[in-house]
Amino acid sequence: MSGTVEQLQQIITQSDNIVFFGGAGVSTESGIPDFRSVDGLYHQTYDYPPETILSHSFYLNKTEEFYRFYHDKMLCLDAKPNAAHLKLAELEKAGKLKAVITQNIDGLHQMAGSKEVLELHGSIHRNYCRKCAKEFSAQYIDEHIGVPLCDECGGIIKPDVVLYEEGLDMHTMQKSIDYISNAQVLIIGGTSLAVYPAAGLIDYYTGNQLILINKSPTPMDMRADLLIQGSIGEILGSIQV
Repeated sequence: MSGTVEQLQQIITQSDNIVFFGGAGVSTESGIPDFRSVDGLYHQTYDYPPETILSHSFYLNKTEEFYRFYHDKMLCLDAKPNAAHLKLAELEKAGKLKAVITQNIDGLHQMAGSKEVLELHGSIHRNYCRKCAKEFSAQYIDEHIGVPLCDECGGIIKPDVVLYEEGLDMHTMQKSIDYISNAQVLIIGGTSLAVYPAAGLIDYYTGNQLILINKSPTPMDMRADLLIQGSIGEILGSIQV
């Protein structure tokens, strides 16, 4: 059913077992481009479609072109947490929110102060040498033009992000399933719920307080117990903890 922020406030006030599941829309208000919105990456013109560039085989076969796109569009190191990130961290600190499960790779939830963050698609802040496994920061990648190489063995570095054709980390998936299946309240925000297997996680929720916050319709709208369309930053930011 369509609902109001007042209804959301009442549900949050009465619960201490909330799980949040979010996607790209949570970070667009921080200036990070979405993949599927009208002005997102899928509607921009490159030599190859973004879905092709962000694939495992493209990374292996056209590594320089991959990193040209990655530097330009994925390394958004100047982005800051917005009201949604900050409120979720506040809810966790108050003992109401148990975990944030995110499809984003930007690390903004942690920057906002969230502790229990499950990153389904990895993080730009973790990078490793494919040859010797040495770890590198996002700043190291950002400072190296072209293909970043290990400063010890010269191997090619790969971001710890899940590319197309790669599987999700099963430990992260299992923890996400555990949190969702045990949640009293599940809040889903800023996601088109079009990317699987991540979107299939909500099937593990068995409660009756499924809250969906998004600017545009999703395939799961009819399943929501509370549906609020609008800016997730404005909506969550207005909640009192």
